[in-house]
Amino acid sequence: MSRRRAASAAGPSPERQGASPVIVAEGVSCWYGPVMAVNELSVTIGPGITGLLGPNGAGKSTFMKLLVGQLRPARGRLTLFGETVWGHPALLGRVGYAPEHESNYDEITGLEFVAALTELQGFSPEEAGERARAAIARVDLTAAQDRRIGEYSKGMRQRIKLAQAMAHEPAVLILDEPLSGCDPLAKNRILGLIRELGAAGTTVLVSSHVLHEIEAMTSEILMMDKGRILAEGNIYEIRDLIDRHPHRIRVVCDRPRALAAALVREEAVTSVQVEAEALVLETRRPDECYPLVPRVARAEGVHIRALTSPDNNLQAVFRYLTEERARRAQGAS
Repeated sequence: MSRRRAASAAGPSPERQGASPVIVAEGVSCWYGPVMAVNELSVTIGPGITGLLGPNGAGKSTFMKLLVGQLRPARGRLTLFGETVWGHPALLGRVGYAPEHESNYDEITGLEFVAALTELQGFSPEEAGERARAAIARVDLTAAQDRRIGEYSKGMRQRIKLAQAMAHEPAVLILDEPLSGCDPLAKNRILGLIRELGAAGTTVLVSSHVLHEIEAMTSEILMMDKGRILAEGNIYEIRDLIDRHPHRIRVVCDRPRALAAALVREEAVTSVQVEAEALVLETRRPDECYPLVPRVARAEGVHIRALTSPDNNLQAVFRYLTEERARRAQGAS
């Protein structure tokens, strides 16, 4: 990924800086009638796994549909391996795609589904069948490959979509919310497979609106909101950036006023707000504050029932980055 200083985030990790770009978007925009889904998006993505993070409606799925040729950019240029995506079917043969929302033929089996789509990639029926069986085995669905897709659970449907996306061994995998609706076991299987594909050199772009899901696959992220890239780079460096600004910690305990009175004297605590059975403190030094709170609670004889952070989530990251961009725009005007 290329460095974007305006995004208030870190640039690419050192191991990616020397990699040749695979996906390049230059000022790409896309509308649905009066709604701008992607807004002058510019980004460069190299080999390995890149997480595409954003709330619902951020433009993630639209960007992915542009990458696989389902939509045409209204403005800008989008390339894979230096070639324009739109109207280039031979290029799209190097891409595997698993959409978030599927419209499967429920009456056919998982094996028939994967084999048929693999055959459309130009393979003979025999080779398509062999590749389909191998891909289904990789997602641990061999035992269910002869069952109708209509009988599959949500997690099984997600895995059969992943099987068809990778059966032709594409150089690029576009995976839109592949963990949505999966139980923990199915998630672990899919996460492991995605990490394996990325380690093998496949360029994987995987979307989610859940921060910890992306962190389980990669530290390299793109953060989208309202059709724009808010930040890109290493998630841990972006977290460090957030942590330099006021960070909230919520403590549920039996004596919140006593704990608040003790914590307000600590240098690491900026402010404290007391609720009925909890308190919310602000700090600019969260790494210091997390162990501090239980230590002070023990000293005061306060029993903590829960300690959480309202800011330790994706929405908080987006809130900060959005506010930061607004402050920069106001300062420039």
